[in-house]
Amino acid sequence: QVQVVESCGGLVQAGGSLRLSCTTSGLFFDEYDMAWFRQAPGKERDGVACYSWTGGIAINYADSVKARFTISRDNAKRTAYLQMGDLRPEDTAMYYCAADYDQACRIRWFAAGMYDYWGRGTQVTVSS
Repeated sequence: QVQVVESCGGLVQAGGSLRLSCTTSGLFFDEYDMAWFRQAPGKERDGVACYSWTGGIAINYADSVKARFTISRDNAKRTAYLQMGDLRPEDTAMYYCAADYDQACRIRWFAAGMYDYWGRGTQVTVSS
């Protein structure tokens, strides 16, 4: 049984930082592209970043988070991370981790429908 679990969200002031974690089990982590999405109330789920390992590293970011967020992964720990800096109120959302076997990160990484497995999310709230 595959499990994807996000953690380490919270409340932070504007300009602050957070590092989200995404731990997995039940899948061959090395073979999966890992991505972060976010969804604010009343809005669609948007891609934040993705990291593909298989066949060479490929990383993508949404324009809104470039230079502020960094995605990484530790294959030995089967864990992906999202380091978020210079946080803004508009970053407030539920953040979801997703995994895909078919290299979504190299195709249409921002499309939620490309991903096989999802976590339940962790809330990030940025106060002004």
